[in-house]
Amino acid sequence: MREIIFDTETTGLDNRDDRIIEFGGIELVNRFPTGRTFHHYINAQGKSVHPEALAVHGISDADLADKPIFSAIADELIDFLDGAMLVAHNANFDIGFLNAEFARIGRDPIDPAVVIDTLALARRKHPMGPNSLDALCRRYGIDNGHRTKHGALLDSELLAEVYIELIGGKQAALVLEVQDETVNATGEQIDITPARAREVPLAPRLTSAELTAHRAMVATLGAAALWKTADPTYQDAE
Repeated sequence: MREIIFDTETTGLDNRDDRIIEFGGIELVNRFPTGRTFHHYINAQGKSVHPEALAVHGISDADLADKPIFSAIADELIDFLDGAMLVAHNANFDIGFLNAEFARIGRDPIDPAVVIDTLALARRKHPMGPNSLDALCRRYGIDNGHRTKHGALLDSELLAEVYIELIGGKQAALVLEVQDETVNATGEQIDITPARAREVPLAPRLTSAELTAHRAMVATLGAAALWKTADPTYQDAE
């Protein structure tokens, strides 16, 4: 399964007027980073960065003056996103901005069915919060000490670690010996390690008196009793 963990930085909060000025994303395949990333600063085409936004991410108008406009990187971005589940924190914000940018250049919007919101996941798992990215990093022991300001690629890298913790992916992926392969309900191929039988079975822990008492109880349950259908030795317990 292919997933893109991504984040955007913008000139402000209103996608009808403000613009994306940074996109950062990293690729996961079967919940492991592949090393493939996509990162661009983007010229806002005359829209100035709001002072409150500047305080959050530190990207100024001067920083963006020589950067490509969104339409120049759109095809490469669409190719990067194509066929993947898209994972973001407070995803409605980022998807809203991406779809607004795509609409301006006549491209199709992102299907909401491929979007995973880690903020929604965190609120279900930790309903008492807090569930900001920084708070989740603290909760899961993820080092974010180098995050002095928001940045799309850095935040995506941190979010990837948070996402794996939220879904329990690290534990699920620790398969030491692959014995069998199958496909789950969503069509993913997964590895399964069957349980090994004990070389020396454990000794019975029930006493003879307990077994006799149990058989006497089963005898009162009638011919359709589960014990009689599961264990033929109980069929004569009448």
